[in-house]
Amino acid sequence: MLDLPPLARFGDRLATGLLDVTSDPAALGSEGFWAVCADFEGRLTCARFADVREEPVPAPTPGAWRGPAAGDWTSSLDRAAYTAAVRRIRAHIAAGEVYQANLCRVLTAPIGPDADVDALTALLARGNPAPYAGTIRLPEHGVETATASPELFLRRDGRTVESGPIKGTGRTEADLLEKDYAENVMIVDLVRNDLGRVCATGTVSVPDLCVLEKHPGLVHLVSTVRGELRADAGWPELLDAAFPPGSVTGAPKASALRIIEALETVPRGPYCGGIGWVDADRGTGELAVGIRTFWIDRAAGAPAARLCFGTGAGITWGSDPEGEWRETELKASRLLAVASGAYEVNVSGEALAT
Repeated sequence: MLDLPPLARFGDRLATGLLDVTSDPAALGSEGFWAVCADFEGRLTCARFADVREEPVPAPTPGAWRGPAAGDWTSSLDRAAYTAAVRRIRAHIAAGEVYQANLCRVLTAPIGPDADVDALTALLARGNPAPYAGTIRLPEHGVETATASPELFLRRDGRTVESGPIKGTGRTEADLLEKDYAENVMIVDLVRNDLGRVCATGTVSVPDLCVLEKHPGLVHLVSTVRGELRADAGWPELLDAAFPPGSVTGAPKASALRIIEALETVPRGPYCGGIGWVDADRGTGELAVGIRTFWIDRAAGAPAARLCFGTGAGITWGSDPEGEWRETELKASRLLAVASGAYEVNVSGEALAT
């Protein structure tokens, strides 16, 4: 593994000079600038940095990133297993146990020991720019993550908090189905309930519902939920109420989480967690939902380092198992091409869209 210094990038903001690392969310209300990575399973890493400056993501350096070949990726759930799991979720829905559940799979491929997640960031910034792009490089603490997330999990400005759940994905607007709109509304209700647990009564609102957003190679339906935190609520209470993100769990959330645990065969890790920053001095912060996210796994005892990437889809009664599998492929294709170095060949091609 390369001996590289810790850093964090969020858009054109670069943080260096690591001061301390903690798993205590109360630290986010103390002082300083923090990079935050929360795994879907609940592991929280908060890293405070001394130096924060505006610095654009540098252009890719030839040879700096050597990603897996397109054929090196393996999936935690293959096509048959994934479509069978979709049918199982539909059975849970028919039994009245859940209305919607997000079903995910994790793709992995071997990667060299000198792989630098920041070099991948340079490729993502040009091959798949995203509004909540972020990178955290803390190899000594087991966090090497780069996200091209299009989805806002939590934004905080003083006492005002906001979430931007995404539900509904297609190559074009014409691909969106009635099921996509219904799914979005279900998750909006869930997020309203989550924020309502820590916001003042009567302050939770939905300024935007099912707004069409265009991203590289696809479109999403995006809603906005906003509220005012109670005086006794801070980051620990907010994270406890909202985590894991509603759009990547399901409704009701507790039932969906039980189903996810039974059907998914590996932990999601940073995928579907929360990745972002908190400026404790200014009382601001922005966490993305950890989708469109890569991370490097250097688990002790493993034969080689692995590059990991997650993809999934929301399952409702109206879901077609093969259609949901294709959605997971759609979401992954462009980003896997970027990571493999194949994207430049088809830089304007819809075939690589995700």
